[in-house]
Amino acid sequence: MPRFEPNPDRRPALVAGASSGIGAATAVALAELGHPVALGARRVDKCAELAEKIEADGGTAFAHRLDVTDAESVDAFVSAAEKALGPTEILVSGAGDIEFGPVHEMDPERFLHQIAVHLGGAHRLAHRVLPGMIARQRGDVVLISSDCAPEPRPRTGAYSAAKSGLEAMALQMRMELEGTGVRASLVRPGPTLTGMGMNSTPEVVGPMLEAWKEWGFARHAYMLRAQDLAAAVVAVVSVPRGAHLVLVEVQPEAPLRPADA
Repeated sequence: MPRFEPNPDRRPALVAGASSGIGAATAVALAELGHPVALGARRVDKCAELAEKIEADGGTAFAHRLDVTDAESVDAFVSAAEKALGPTEILVSGAGDIEFGPVHEMDPERFLHQIAVHLGGAHRLAHRVLPGMIARQRGDVVLISSDCAPEPRPRTGAYSAAKSGLEAMALQMRMELEGTGVRASLVRPGPTLTGMGMNSTPEVVGPMLEAWKEWGFARHAYMLRAQDLAAAVVAVVSVPRGAHLVLVEVQPEAPLRPADA
């Protein structure tokens, strides 16, 4: 049987949603390992600032506008990134935001937009990048999910549904990619302190947090940092060939109990 060739030391990486939060932290972490990174987001100015910092710290980075709801934008981003950095070895799909509210109260267009970003965006990226990976018989596709996928929370609008769909797509991709040399993996964050959803008002967030508490989701107030999830992505893509980290769920560690408790 054919043996796996080791992954190259230099693995060009595409990071969607790299303007802030988990995506930005992941881009930095991959660059620190020596991988050239392409940073994509609608806020390309933020990506450019981060790319400059990565370059100043000795890494290789490239910034380009990316709207994952637009197939032409996805194609332009991938084409420009591969021209600048080389064929894609790592794809991290983490673009998206969250809009809170009960499902039945959310405007259908806003609901569908969330699906288009979190689920459709990941598919657009995979559709564009995977053929090259399959032809080279190697590559890592990492989809950023949420613990809202296996355990939907009230008042998360379309977000839980979109992430549930994303996880179903990832499972399907694993079966379809078996034997190609391409690994499709999920990183599933628990509560994470990022800018996502921070434009919501107290009138929206307050009832949501109360509902989460009622349903047993608010065990403690500690939250993950974006860097914690970046470390999980690094672990997934760094595992030697021949092994596959299929799903990595990361939860915040609870505060320490008093010593005499």
